[in-house]
Amino acid sequence: MGHECLVSLEMANEIDQSRRTFLKTAGAGAAVATFAGCITDEDPSEDDGGDEGMLNRINSTMTSLDPIQSTDTASGEVINQIYEGLTYFPNGGAEVENLLAEEVDISDDLLTYTFTLKEAEYHDGTELTADDFVYAFRRLAESENSERANFILGDIFLAIEHETDDDGAVVPESIGAEAVDDRTFEITLRSANPNALDLLSYDSFSAIPEGIVGDIEGYDGEYEHGEFASEVAVGTGPFEFDSWDPDAEAEVSTFDDYHGSVANIDGVHWQILEDDTAHFTYAMNRSADVFSIPTADYDQSLIDAETDDEGREIGEYGPVENGDMLDYVGVPQLSTYYFAFNAPSVPVEIRQAVAYVLNREDLVQDIFQGRGEEAVTFTPPGAFPGGPERRDEFIEDYPYELFENDRDAARDLIEQAGYDDDDPYELTLTTYESEVFQEAGRYLRDNLAGLGVDLQLEETPFATLQEQGENGNLEFYSLGWTWSWPAADYGMFGFEPENTNTSLMPGDASGYYLDWHEEDSDASAMAQEAWETVEANPEPEEGQEARNEAYIDMEQAIWDDAVMLPLYHEIAEQFNYQHVDIEPFGTMGDYLQRYNNVTLDE
Repeated sequence: MGHECLVSLEMANEIDQSRRTFLKTAGAGAAVATFAGCITDEDPSEDDGGDEGMLNRINSTMTSLDPIQSTDTASGEVINQIYEGLTYFPNGGAEVENLLAEEVDISDDLLTYTFTLKEAEYHDGTELTADDFVYAFRRLAESENSERANFILGDIFLAIEHETDDDGAVVPESIGAEAVDDRTFEITLRSANPNALDLLSYDSFSAIPEGIVGDIEGYDGEYEHGEFASEVAVGTGPFEFDSWDPDAEAEVSTFDDYHGSVANIDGVHWQILEDDTAHFTYAMNRSADVFSIPTADYDQSLIDAETDDEGREIGEYGPVENGDMLDYVGVPQLSTYYFAFNAPSVPVEIRQAVAYVLNREDLVQDIFQGRGEEAVTFTPPGAFPGGPERRDEFIEDYPYELFENDRDAARDLIEQAGYDDDDPYELTLTTYESEVFQEAGRYLRDNLAGLGVDLQLEETPFATLQEQGENGNLEFYSLGWTWSWPAADYGMFGFEPENTNTSLMPGDASGYYLDWHEEDSDASAMAQEAWETVEANPEPEEGQEARNEAYIDMEQAIWDDAVMLPLYHEIAEQFNYQHVDIEPFGTMGDYLQRYNNVTLDE
């Protein structure tokens, strides 16, 4: 499914929520957190909360409040206040912890996970039970309303045990999910998955009251699905649903019987605004407490921040046009935007020549206006195997030029391929409909001018680009990848050469549009062998070192054959007025923030 998960790049130069598509389908770099045997959570302190007014935010158009149907950040931010799963990434940080799971036991063969559930109450007053999770998991796998069935069924996702009928549909009640007793929930997987607990943090795995909607066999439902998805959201989270007007606003209020830390605020209000000018005006009128700033109104020189030990820039921004100083946080996200080649369509010397004239520092600062971090590896620093320091060591051996153009080296390679300025190699760069990536293409074209490569630029709708990629008809293209949990295999699985075979897409191959399997090179062979090492070492702890080294081998192979040129990792930025006390979010994204620990001073 890798090709279906690629981030559309029309948003690449904009960091605000209204343009950060919540695809929630990518993997991540290294397995930042690993699990074996039993883990327990660090339960947030329970308190009585307080009344400090509403937290006001800005959101973009939402699609659904049904956890198995939502696929966008706007809906996801609200869902994360209402619903909860077994695990979560607190405040969007990189390490998973237990949430509704009080304790987790993992069998020796890594196939059976037994969860002891917390005592928790739904917003309608009913108690959480293991049957609710069985029902929720069945809906994710079986319901016609599920947009994420692959997350529970797919081989590179949870891979839960299940049966299928002759048409390939899941047989009702066949998934490996069982309520052992009221507070014990058990799942059985087809194959070991070192990232299972990370994956279970995804909001499609949230608990909902058993039988609340009748879209799977055995349940009539208390509500029609349309009503459930828009008017009757019932979870165990710190806030309960109040209202949602799709064209105007959404609102939740504090749940006083929450099992964790009861919110200090009365609730959260989101104003739904799509227009950038309206968004900025609303924020400058102090109608929003926490918000983003559109690029057109953004001035990097107004940032006064320092880097913390998690790599986040934390400080102040301003003064803004209303005279106020704002609190500022900028956080490198688990996302990578890139240029990539169909390997058999473009000679390796040409690919390497392009790498020599790609100055990422120029791109990020001049074209992306500094709202990103130069990407030298595909895996972002916050999820790199062994951590950011290991990544920094690794890129010291980058075979091209990190932050300058080497036209002489590029010219030599182009001549080796048999081309020069009088007889240039004709290369077409296809981008999604995005002015910023067309501008990046023009930058690259200028850097190649006079060297023997005639770069033509082509813009096409995303669906058309995807179709061309699956048909093997792209020479050189730009796309992006966003991670939703830290799991290196899901960032790197798309580079397994056999999985890049476009003749098998979309059904039997799900990698990037590289056709790397056709490249008879040491690098391609190394990448294939590395991926097989990953698959042979699934153990969460014992296999981690072998997997990490294999991921790094794959990064090296990508460099050597220059099949993909990572460009930048997004830096997500958040601004708030200084009467708001909100913890800086982490590398998994601000949409995972839960607002029960926010306080307001006025």
